Amino acid sequence: MQIKDLRKDSAREIPMAQDTACACGQGSGQDNKVEHLRPSLDQPFVSSELQTPIGPVPVVLPELTRADRLGSIKTRLGIGRMRYVVEPGLYALRNPDNHSPVLVSANYKLSFDHLRSALPGRSAWVLVLDTKGINVWCAAGKRTFGTQELTDRVASSRLAEVVEHRTLIVPQLGAPGVAAHLVRRQSSFRVIFGPIKAVDLPAFLDAGNKATVAMRRKLFTVKERAVLIGVELGAVLKYGILIGLALFFLAGLGYPGELWDNTVFHGSLALTGLITAILAGAVATPLLLPWLPGRAFALKGFFAGLALGALHGTFWWSANATLSGNLELGGWMLLGPAFAAFLAMNFTGSSTYTSLSGVKKEMRFAVPLEIVVGLGGLALIVTARFVA
Repeated sequence: MQIKDLRKDSAREIPMAQDTACACGQGSGQDNKVEHLRPSLDQPFVSSELQTPIGPVPVVLPELTRADRLGSIKTRLGIGRMRYVVEPGLYALRNPDNHSPVLVSANYKLSFDHLRSALPGRSAWVLVLDTKGINVWCAAGKRTFGTQELTDRVASSRLAEVVEHRTLIVPQLGAPGVAAHLVRRQSSFRVIFGPIKAVDLPAFLDAGNKATVAMRRKLFTVKERAVLIGVELGAVLKYGILIGLALFFLAGLGYPGELWDNTVFHGSLALTGLITAILAGAVATPLLLPWLPGRAFALKGFFAGLALGALHGTFWWSANATLSGNLELGGWMLLGPAFAAFLAMNFTGSSTYTSLSGVKKEMRFAVPLEIVVGLGGLALIVTARFVA
């Protein structure tokens, strides 16, 4: 193989793989080839090209650049989340040869970046699957990180002509979508499930592809939960700003006195009530998840909403201590927690202890209750306008 720096246009030789089995059969005796699909060399994280028996393979930068880190921050905030992708196909990390390990990843760039930056000083092949810009765990549930995509990508990248071994190291979180026995049958490649975290790959590889108990265990720490907040807040704010403005200008209607004075007072109460509900559902719930009562995320969000709603009500109590004011604050004590409960359910897909069937069951019960409680709160807020 030959590696060529795209920037310096220099080349040097490394050993060539000997296996030239056809792409489709992967050495299984089939004569038909599939189209060779390779990723573009014109990607920001590609530094050079590696000449192989199947042609040039992109060599990726092992260290993350400032642009990579900025892209990560933007993605964490939900900006361009579904466009943060890598072209699927075969990549080279440093100077892999025909004996180097093959690591499988999703084409969600954040997952890809975690992998390529977790192997200091090591060479490897990285096989990127087309998961439609979704991370490994979620894509495995959707089956885009799955058996068929894996075997198809092995064939289209002509991996059997690049490496002599027949081993694929797949992230453990991809296991729900990958049937190892079917991959072996269809491609002749054996699947080994690697550690949950990319940072454990060096120790895993040094141990002969053996994972410790700790490598198989997925925690859900405060830091890991806090990272999710930006995406949820970004999604909520897309509509929350419009809802907040609407609430502000509608809140003063129906009360006696000056319209603008009523709008400022009751609009501020409504706006702070909405912000409190968002903070309860999208911030407090993930941060305090283990300590909130109940098992269902909706219930945890509802209790977080009640706690922060009580603080909101206490703040406004002295300025709104009338029957009308009590009804309005009581309405927000129902509407706010109901909205917080709804937002809290967004974290079910990120946790380590929920399942697709469990989420569906929770939604069947929780969403109707949230609607009923929310409408009850709204009814109290509207009623307050007609009470002296």
